[in-house]
Amino acid sequence: MPFPIINSIASWVLKQRIHQIELFLKYPNEVQNELLMNLIRTCDETVMGKKYDFESIKSYETFAERIPVSSYEDLEPMIEETRKGYQNVFWNTPIKWFAKSSGTTNAKSKFIPVSNEALEDCHYKASKDLLCMYLNNNENSEMFLGKSLRLGGSSQIYENNNTFFGDLSAILIENMPMWAEFSSTPSNKVSLMSEWESKLTAIINETKNENVTSFAGVPSWMLVLLNRILTETGKDNLFDLWPNLEVYFHGGVSFEPYREQYKKILPKADFKYYEIYNASEGFFAIQDLNYSNDLLLMLDYGIFYEFIPMDTFGTPNQKIIRLADVELFKNYAMVITTNAGLWRYMIGDTVRFTSLNPYRIRVSGRTKHHINVFGEELMVENTDTAIAKTCSVLNCEVIDYTVAPIFMQDKEKGAHEWMIEFKKHPENMAVFQKTLDENIQSVNSDYEAKRYNNMTLNELKINVARENLFYDWLKENNKLGGQHKIPRLSNQRDYLEQLKAMQQGINSKF
Repeated sequence: MPFPIINSIASWVLKQRIHQIELFLKYPNEVQNELLMNLIRTCDETVMGKKYDFESIKSYETFAERIPVSSYEDLEPMIEETRKGYQNVFWNTPIKWFAKSSGTTNAKSKFIPVSNEALEDCHYKASKDLLCMYLNNNENSEMFLGKSLRLGGSSQIYENNNTFFGDLSAILIENMPMWAEFSSTPSNKVSLMSEWESKLTAIINETKNENVTSFAGVPSWMLVLLNRILTETGKDNLFDLWPNLEVYFHGGVSFEPYREQYKKILPKADFKYYEIYNASEGFFAIQDLNYSNDLLLMLDYGIFYEFIPMDTFGTPNQKIIRLADVELFKNYAMVITTNAGLWRYMIGDTVRFTSLNPYRIRVSGRTKHHINVFGEELMVENTDTAIAKTCSVLNCEVIDYTVAPIFMQDKEKGAHEWMIEFKKHPENMAVFQKTLDENIQSVNSDYEAKRYNNMTLNELKINVARENLFYDWLKENNKLGGQHKIPRLSNQRDYLEQLKAMQQGINSKF
């Protein structure tokens, strides 16, 4: 079948989904409530359902009163039972796939259950929706005339007691529908390679002669790959190699610190960037408009949403609200109940709503990756924005960074200490430090109040990282590639001290 016909058929099929999306846009809270009741009815005969008497739960209020909010550690015993082959524990259909995630705050592996329903009705449905929205906004797209360069995790699938685990990306590739595999590059074999350096070489060899029309992957790691491709091929920019490129689908970390670097290797004003918000636990939100920073919360993927206001998070006054009760521009920790048996699970991410009709969000950080030692409530969104603004003004580029508190000692005031690796260094580090501090104050009023006349906090301190420091830290801790990320903010100094030790040539391994 000729490629233009494939493109037309794919566009037509994907656009049919728009009408279903319009339903939850019009009746969001009704759709969410019906979804919750369906999840409860589905699992009333499971071990979890009998423990909490799901059969008698008829309302959200009873659900919220009866079922506790949980962390991974709370659910781990039941997950481990399922990994040993026991079924009908927390979900009513067999679960044989588990997304392995070490996270960024804990060296211990987590095994997130992935049901067949989660694969089909969440992850793959979301992939189609992403394309649907993009094509709906760009009717002249010819994306399907070429292939999507995907960059996933670096882990194969492993078997244990007739269950299987690996990176979520590996699980998705293993179960990928034929249409998705046909339109992707590199091959599944290369995509699932574990050794990062060999994988980069193999990806370049397989993709450099393809007609690549789109990218998909985490911005930090994709940038490493794309710069390597330019070096290997001797091209000035990516359009010299792939002239039909039109869109980059990205997620996993904030795009802001990398935006200007992407513009240099993709120098076209009309090139599109589309953000997604997904995780091992589910696919949550999609950018639904061109040139937007907001993500549409997807309400019919088998995921019921609740939220904890961050101003009460972890306190005796902590409260949990449903979607209908959220407010604009407040930071919330997200709690999910899913079609893979995660019941009232704290995923660890924080979001804020930029629109309530429809519900649109921005990811603002992690519940464990913020700094609030001095009441400053600093979120990753704040530091990413401040870094991007500072680099733009001072014409420099940042590869990666992490931040930790300098705790008060004796009469010394506190501060924030940064480790920053630059791709292009600022001309004057003192000016950069002062400008960054001012930009953080401009986006965070709590930090500004603590910095007023150095009342509580002194000006931030910057350590300039040597070349490849963060890459070496990830490599040493077996976190190279795909889905692994540098922890941006921490209330403790562990990560910063490890990096400082490595910078000085001291072994920093856990």
